[in-house]
Amino acid sequence: MKRSPLLVIFITVFIDLVGFGIVIPVLPYYAEGTKFGATPSQIGLLFASYSVMQLVFSPVLGRLSDKYGRRPVLLTSLLGTALGFLILGFATTLSMLFLGRIIDGISGGNISTAQAYIADVTTKENRAKGMGLIGAAFGLGFVFGPAIGGILSRWGINVPFLFAGGLALANAVLLYFTLPETVTRDHPARVSAASGRSWAQLFAALREPALAFVMSIYFLSIIAFSIMTAVFSLFMLFRFGYDPWHVGWIFAFVGIVSAIIQGGLIGKLVKRFGEPVLVIVGAFVFSASLFITPFVTVGMGVAGILLIGGTSSIGNALMAPALTSLGSKSASARDQGSVLGVMQSVASLARAVGPTLAAGLIYSAIAHSSFDGHAMKMSDGSILRTFLVAGAIQFVAFLLAIYFARSFGSQSSNSEIAETG
Repeated sequence: MKRSPLLVIFITVFIDLVGFGIVIPVLPYYAEGTKFGATPSQIGLLFASYSVMQLVFSPVLGRLSDKYGRRPVLLTSLLGTALGFLILGFATTLSMLFLGRIIDGISGGNISTAQAYIADVTTKENRAKGMGLIGAAFGLGFVFGPAIGGILSRWGINVPFLFAGGLALANAVLLYFTLPETVTRDHPARVSAASGRSWAQLFAALREPALAFVMSIYFLSIIAFSIMTAVFSLFMLFRFGYDPWHVGWIFAFVGIVSAIIQGGLIGKLVKRFGEPVLVIVGAFVFSASLFITPFVTVGMGVAGILLIGGTSSIGNALMAPALTSLGSKSASARDQGSVLGVMQSVASLARAVGPTLAAGLIYSAIAHSSFDGHAMKMSDGSILRTFLVAGAIQFVAFLLAIYFARSFGSQSSNSEIAETG
């Protein structure tokens, strides 16, 4: 990777995800502080607003990257991310918090553009390995991001957001000086754009059965994952009395496990077993971890938390790059940015649905609870209900993965999914 543009993409996504990872353990405490006084439901909406903007703008950015190139879209989105974090860090009202998250969400579609860049420079046989770099960047981002967020929060609860904004600016500078463009004048995506290929044709491509199944599995898995991340900090606070510092280190461990699998093992695993098998195994492991999580008690100690967190991370690390690879393989070269943008839009919709479900299942119950025995019992019930719902959603994704493998597995394993269009 030393001389490969993939290294620049890896660094770009890694720095971007460090900023994203900073938000997870800190934002609930930041928004609940006396300066903003956000209710639990508003916190859920704050997380969801970011994802709703990604939902709308991911396919737009993907389409623009097909037409104008990956580099300008990535650069512009990084500058938007920096602006969103700085607004968040300097916010004085709850409305400014929402503004910062909305701007960051609009810019957050750059992941699909980075994936399209990887699709441009990798063969289908190595596609999952290339997409694993994105997953490894995600994993390492969750190693350093939450840890940095927890550490910096001790100097001020807004300091992590200012740091994330500075990182995004540095990221933009790095990309500007080092990343070559892949969408050249004769690239199929640019030729297609020049010929007037319409959004309607893209939507027709998205109706391919294999891609529809991939996106359905992806959608359900992200819902389950987003429910877990939205409530995990409060679960740790309520059940174990952990603050952002402790939660940050738990996320760091989870990120290390994910980075090892996606950065070092996924390519070998795909070559041996194929993407469909990894999706099935990952979906089952993640579903099982969600069902077990609410039964982790104080008596099990840190070991119990790390064990269940590591199991959850393994499931996601097997699924994510395999699903992205399958989605990319099902699209033609001219539609990589657009189709992967739609995949990220589907993920963004899931990330909006997940926190909203979590808000209804657990946040209100905690907000209206006192700490007498009856209220503690009620809150334990809401925690159990939340994780069981997430586990059930992921189990449906597991069943769909089995059906996909039986219907399209031989095609996808041999990289022969019919190209759309």
